[in-house]
Amino acid sequence: MALVEMVMPKMGESIMEGTVLKWLKQVGDTIEQDESVLEVATDKVDTEVPAIQGGVLKEILVQEGQVVAVGAPIAIISTGGDDTPATSTPAAQAAPATQPTTQPAAHPAEAPQASAQVSQRLEQPASGRFYSPLVMNIAREEGISMQELEYIPGTGKEGRVSKKDILEYVANRQSGAPAASAPAPQPVAQPAQAPTPQPAAPAPAAVAAPAQSYSGNVEIIEMDRMRKMISQRMVDSKRISPHVTSFVEADVTNIVNWRNKMKDAYKKREGENLTFTPIFIEAIVKAIKDFPMINVSVDGDKIIKKRDINIGVAVALPSGNLIVPVIHNADQMNLNGLTKKVNDLANRARLNKLTAADLADPTYTVSNVGSFGNVMGTPIIMQPQVAIMAVGAIKKKPAVIETPEGDLIGIRQFMFLSHSYDHRVVDGSLGGMFVRRVGDYLEGFDPNTTI
Repeated sequence: MALVEMVMPKMGESIMEGTVLKWLKQVGDTIEQDESVLEVATDKVDTEVPAIQGGVLKEILVQEGQVVAVGAPIAIISTGGDDTPATSTPAAQAAPATQPTTQPAAHPAEAPQASAQVSQRLEQPASGRFYSPLVMNIAREEGISMQELEYIPGTGKEGRVSKKDILEYVANRQSGAPAASAPAPQPVAQPAQAPTPQPAAPAPAAVAAPAQSYSGNVEIIEMDRMRKMISQRMVDSKRISPHVTSFVEADVTNIVNWRNKMKDAYKKREGENLTFTPIFIEAIVKAIKDFPMINVSVDGDKIIKKRDINIGVAVALPSGNLIVPVIHNADQMNLNGLTKKVNDLANRARLNKLTAADLADPTYTVSNVGSFGNVMGTPIIMQPQVAIMAVGAIKKKPAVIETPEGDLIGIRQFMFLSHSYDHRVVDGSLGGMFVRRVGDYLEGFDPNTTI
């Protein structure tokens, strides 16, 4: 008999808002408690949001495609009866919170002020400036190129562009103010110069450039949302971090022999596969404890040293995209715990069942390129981390074996470790010693280990 406000839930420590992708229920539908009502996208993951209470969906307050702050109302659920008058108040409260971008267009009187804000474009591009995933998503959706983005004034820390900054810019841009921003004062006094300022703004023209014709036998494939996000993040990482990669070859014969001996018994006992990945993670965690300055991030001219060791594990999805779920507090798990966690995250990733919390706050990432048959790779750092390791395929090779009786030639199992790191804060000595230490832990694996 009551009306209940359904709000945007918190889906991770660092997530403050989400985008409504799709409503799974419509007004008038009956909803069970914990039944999925809508799909929400954050900068980390797409997830379904369940109903907080059973009833009838009386009103949808947020339309698909809108960005909503955590805690803001998104729907009204009636637990019984027709208490429709009460639904108007939450709806009115939700309107300004969920539709910030429509207000500037709805009040033409604000246009002169907006024009003044846009006219204060930076005289020089802010090259190298950090942009949050949310800002980059808005820029992509609105067709704002990186060149144009670098001219937008930022009110955030160290001149960063905030959500408010880019939404104001978009609103003014849509109202036509940008065209009058820089050249507006000149055409009034000197109409003959009106065409001159237009070539000076090549960035908007560059956005329309991709609308070109293609000849030959080609297929045009539109990137899906995740691929666009991956694309932008990889470009941002290479722009932000000067990448250096160090390589080490490790003899993992003991690990291979141990796994071959244990995998069948483990599968029978636990019902799960015993892979190499948890062993690699265990060695990386030990090395991070030895070299804690690898477990850091960069914020301007500050280095943020992390006490938690949260290992991201890159997982290839059936779609061909890549996602990186996180093993939180990996240093507090034994080999069996790491194995179960790796299997659980990998399985849920492939079934699209990960939550935002599963992807939150990684401090170091490992990518198993060996699973694709690659012997090595040069991985790109996951911002704001400062390092990432790729482990290659394990290959048999002839090797010199030192014995008390002298050197012998034998067949051993080797793999390459590729360690990419941010040269702003990780020098070659630290980056090189770290990957060498990981190799040492792998080579020193105890073949009598129990799991």
